[in-house]
Amino acid sequence: MAVVPGTPAVPPELRFDAGRICLDLLATFHPHERLGSAELLRAWITGSGLVPRETRLEHADARWAAQFRELRAVVMPLVDAQLAGRPAHEPALVRLNHLARPSPPAPHAVRAADGSLVRALDGRPECVALVGAVARDAVELLTDPVALAALRRCAGDNCPLVYVDTSRGRRRRWCSSEVCGNRERVARHRRRAALART
Repeated sequence: MAVVPGTPAVPPELRFDAGRICLDLLATFHPHERLGSAELLRAWITGSGLVPRETRLEHADARWAAQFRELRAVVMPLVDAQLAGRPAHEPALVRLNHLARPSPPAPHAVRAADGSLVRALDGRPECVALVGAVARDAVELLTDPVALAALRRCAGDNCPLVYVDTSRGRRRRWCSSEVCGNRERVARHRRRAALART
């Protein structure tokens, strides 16, 4: 598939390893704001798979970033409540249900230059539809007992990220083995080295 000029490259600091798109959205606030501009949001939308990679998003502006940050602020206390075994925060739940109402963008199959079928969107994606798709994913997560049973918070020091543990034996400890897992292994090695020196 050829990349259309103007399609944003996905910056390496954007992560898509939480197991759900709504949880990947939550990961955009740590360790710093990753949706602070329309350009970063476009890269996140593309990298998350919300739209096919070739989708043009020039019309996505700072207002879009604000709406995705609002959704993130709505989903976060709901996920936190689930992890803590508390009832859902009612105003957040009402807002989530409202944001989930718009239909997600309709996909359709089109023929690529090489003759293969590729996914495209039936028309230009609008913010309300894309926010709605992520909000629907959050509704699905929060109402799925199997997914909720696999919901975990990262065991890394000072890491608030949440993920769905789909590992064999449900033994995953970190949001990312390469990020928090690596930090933990390095810290463990340093502690052992310090003990060996004493």
